[in-house]
Amino acid sequence: MQHKVIDAKDIVIRFAGDSGDGMQLTGTLFANMSAVYGNGLSTFPDYPAEIRAPKGTIGGVSGFQVHIGNTKVNTPGDFCDMLVAMNPAALKANAKWAKRTAMILVNEDAFDDASMAKAGFKTDNPFEELGIEDRTLLIAPISKLTADSLRDSGLDMASINKCRNMFTLGMACYIYSRPLDYVFAYIKNKFSKKHPEMIVPNEKVLKDGFNYAANIQAVPNTYTVAPADLPKGTYRNITGNQATAWGLIAAAEKSGLELYCGSYPITPATAILEELALHKNLGVKTVQTEDEIAGICSAIGAAFIGDLAVTTTSGPGISLKSEAMGLAVMTELPLVIVDVQRGGPCTGLPTKTEQSDLNQILYGRNGESPLVVIAAHSPAHCFDTAFMASRIALEHMVPVVMLSEGFLGNGSEPWKIPSMSEYPTIHPRFAKPEEAEGGFKPYKRDWNYVRSWATPGMPGFEHRVGGLEKNHDGVLSTDPENHELMVKERALKVEKVADFIPELKVMGPKSGKTLVVGWGGTYGHILSAVEELKEMGTEVSFAHFDYINPLPRNTEEVFSAFENILVCELNSGQFAGYLRTKLPQFNFLQCNKIQGQTFLVDDIKKAIEGIN
Repeated sequence: MQHKVIDAKDIVIRFAGDSGDGMQLTGTLFANMSAVYGNGLSTFPDYPAEIRAPKGTIGGVSGFQVHIGNTKVNTPGDFCDMLVAMNPAALKANAKWAKRTAMILVNEDAFDDASMAKAGFKTDNPFEELGIEDRTLLIAPISKLTADSLRDSGLDMASINKCRNMFTLGMACYIYSRPLDYVFAYIKNKFSKKHPEMIVPNEKVLKDGFNYAANIQAVPNTYTVAPADLPKGTYRNITGNQATAWGLIAAAEKSGLELYCGSYPITPATAILEELALHKNLGVKTVQTEDEIAGICSAIGAAFIGDLAVTTTSGPGISLKSEAMGLAVMTELPLVIVDVQRGGPCTGLPTKTEQSDLNQILYGRNGESPLVVIAAHSPAHCFDTAFMASRIALEHMVPVVMLSEGFLGNGSEPWKIPSMSEYPTIHPRFAKPEEAEGGFKPYKRDWNYVRSWATPGMPGFEHRVGGLEKNHDGVLSTDPENHELMVKERALKVEKVADFIPELKVMGPKSGKTLVVGWGGTYGHILSAVEELKEMGTEVSFAHFDYINPLPRNTEEVFSAFENILVCELNSGQFAGYLRTKLPQFNFLQCNKIQGQTFLVDDIKKAIEGIN
């Protein structure tokens, strides 16, 4: 059969292997070189939930899926065009994601009897057993080839085995016409200071993998994916957690404040704290506290003294922070709480994605305790969401929860690096000198129900804040009427934020039978489903909520133009339930998934087709 070079619109590769096989790095390098090349892309790292599952078992399989295209890419892809499986367990766990036309590359050396048995195979032919024998199979002795490539390198066998992922990456680069320059630069940058002896071996094994794929007959075709026609600018590949950290730093710059983050490490939010800790030169202060409660309480203290105060966590940490979140509501101090959601309840599925913290965020505190809730919808969008969360907190003197997800925090996409001139100046609600005349009243409010922010050391602004109810003068009060007044005013302050956020936008017809609704990381999957249905002649509309509490002002107006509101979310229906309490007159339908995985585009298409 004659070899063909095929121009592809997009391709999806899933790299899978044991936790020590380097598949996360392999996938990241493939994604980054594609970003440099100019492709649209979206990634989905799929980590094992166990800290260190037994080697060779299904539970220990680590995966990384990358989707690249010649246009903007909205999702990591439902199914893959190429599956790389470094051992039998990786093949068994991921074979279901291979398209009928997929290539499957396996490390033949790892498929011995013991490993096959550990992965649960019953026969000696895993491809027939899994029903994938009709795919294009690339069975390569990757371990042996890597050892042959590095025979004269002087490395020990353990170090040689760690280079198998580079051999595999070289093969993938040949098949999908990826230039190797980016990887060469990465290798030099990674090893030049501490392990320069590793530069030449890694470069050699990468090239040998590329050349091996070029010379074997088993690769029937190679593919090219042209750069995407994206708006002009400087791009980089960015994860959601990186973007969140940088958005917070940008907000500190635009507000003229120092940034303080007090956090306790927790999957999948830890990378935000780690990234912020790298930027002390930008006035960022980070403290890894002894627990979640200390993290948020130290941040409240930082807010009291006049910093942009942040705490980062995931669902279990929100549970521990809940009383202090109520303290931030009661003291009316600006605070940003970032929740990178994961599967629950309790410790649940630490490395898997979910949207199941919404009810906890909205209602999980004692008393009447409203706060602002906004959500990021893509990895790059985390930057703008973190910036906006900070702006709302500082200008409205209110705690703000920014909801992210494991899929967004660990996933990546191209991000057009903005100019700070594109972002508005943030005006913290500091007390003005004239407010000290006659005695400062800390809970006196403006027309948006916002109180002034007086920090320690401001002459004439001495006052008390705390968890006990007070009146407008800052005096402790158990008066029933005062308590009801203060409760209503704190709620009205949150509701008034709706006047400062964008209205809800509808993609597609502005009226019709069905409006598909989502929030958070479902954005790309819903958008892709709606676009694919449109190409098939099915008209359907889509509206996505980046702002959850308060809802955009025109939400009721938008909903009134549709017969059905289909709410898609990665939980059992929390946002749908919230909308029913706010707007009970509408017919809400649900599309839910609670598997620790993102939606498939096909899941949403079927839900829409079931209505239409």
